[in-house]
Amino acid sequence: MNATRENQWIDSLEREDISFIKRFILASGSLKQVAKEYDISYPTVRLRLDRLIQKIQLLDSREKVGSFERHCRGLFIDGKIDETTLRELLDAHEHSREEEQ
Repeated sequence: MNATRENQWIDSLEREDISFIKRFILASGSLKQVAKEYDISYPTVRLRLDRLIQKIQLLDSREKVGSFERHCRGLFIDGKIDETTLRELLDAHEHSREEEQ
């Protein structure tokens, strides 16, 4: 696999995500330490890590979904849209693509 292709997901992360990854690594993967550094609860850090994992998995699966779907799913993962809105956007997009064909 091409090194450029392997790193594309990281280029798509927001600065805040990169900062979280850096803190997590520097804390030797200790969520408890990261929670202390951010002055937030452990469950909040766990949720942030889970969302970041989902985002990386989504960004790393470029062949499987188009850019619009990837963007919408990223908004959902970040909590910027709810599941109903996500489904409506993806359904409308699919319907639009079918009409074009």
